[in-house]
Amino acid sequence: MRLPEAPSLYAASADPVPVYGELNQPIRADVAVIGGGFTGLSAALHLSEKGVDTVLLEANSVGWGASGRNGGQLHSGQRRDQDWLEARFGRDDARRLWRLGEEAKATTLGLIARHRIDCDWRLGLIEAVHKPRLVAGERAYVDKLRDEYRYEAVTWLDRGTLAETIGTDHYHGGRRDNGGGHLDPLKLARGLARAAAGAGARIFEGSQATGVSRKKHWVIRTDRGRVTAETVILAGNGYLDGIDRDAETRVMPIDNYILATAPIGAGQPDGLIPAGEAVSDTRFVVHYFRPSADGRLIFGGGETYARRPPADIAAFVRNHLLKVYPTMESTRIDYAWGGRLAVTMRRLPFVRRLRPGLYVASGYSGQGIALAPYAGKLVARAIVGDPGRFDQFAALPCPPFPGGRLFRYPALVAGMTWYALRDRL
Repeated sequence: MRLPEAPSLYAASADPVPVYGELNQPIRADVAVIGGGFTGLSAALHLSEKGVDTVLLEANSVGWGASGRNGGQLHSGQRRDQDWLEARFGRDDARRLWRLGEEAKATTLGLIARHRIDCDWRLGLIEAVHKPRLVAGERAYVDKLRDEYRYEAVTWLDRGTLAETIGTDHYHGGRRDNGGGHLDPLKLARGLARAAAGAGARIFEGSQATGVSRKKHWVIRTDRGRVTAETVILAGNGYLDGIDRDAETRVMPIDNYILATAPIGAGQPDGLIPAGEAVSDTRFVVHYFRPSADGRLIFGGGETYARRPPADIAAFVRNHLLKVYPTMESTRIDYAWGGRLAVTMRRLPFVRRLRPGLYVASGYSGQGIALAPYAGKLVARAIVGDPGRFDQFAALPCPPFPGGRLFRYPALVAGMTWYALRDRL
């Protein structure tokens, strides 16, 4: 039976995919993966290619969560910039993290190419500066990446050039990255699922993990079945409530919202953003947007922290859209949806071996198009005896949120409200 999709432009325009059945009996596997997004699908694919008997459990349909609903932008580096990383970890570790970020980007693009995943990949990404006082620092950062990191894909766009490039004078300059880009994330997730299943992974949809326990082996329970395995990977990101306390205290779910306009020629010659780049900006609560393959503008902006969506998502996001494109007052909105991402205190991923045979990879903080498939690959490698890159990520500090699992939300709301206020001042 086809499970209902999370509503979005992506779900409305996606091609039909195989239905992966529900788990309704006890089974055994070498590795059990909880979560059918980029992390879990990549882990299942890489493990199965190594001959490891792998089962993947997805509560809904593959790509149902953040992996199939996000803004679709593939960024370079880490969620934190190199200046921040150098200040906290030193230049050597910061450079190592840059290389890991570039490997992550190459992993996603390599999976697309190797498995011939048609996901509307398009090169080009711009980070736009929303305050005049940030311009000097952002220009210097372009020079830093080019001179110190030998990353020549970045160039600076002055205010006038940027306005011509993206069709608004809202911003004060920007960094063009011709090593980044954008894609349809649900098509990518479904392509990874096909590849994993083709390699031998057993995928079960509509099979929510309700508990994980261990005696001699790990046992994952669902409403109608269970999986006994030597190893478990927690890959549910913002949807792992009640599965593992340690992971929950370090990874915070946040709901973010996106709209898609009617087709307006975006990304096409003589249209809005004619070169077809994706754009994000320097706000803490970031605005991000890009043209779709059929000429719509996909625009994301605004977050909520109470796990209740706005009463009118389209109106909620449209308020942010009009700050950037005030001339779109009368543009029709065809789709509006939300999704749950997950952040960590330091906005670096939480990749760990929590206990013997129990792995977690989550908390990508908006960088999941690159980092999530890469993290799944690294966990898979660690399981089969190649922990090098995994250990580098696992060494990153990831402190718990203040207040622990039950009382972390008030602290988060206070902090995010303060940063949102700073964006507006």
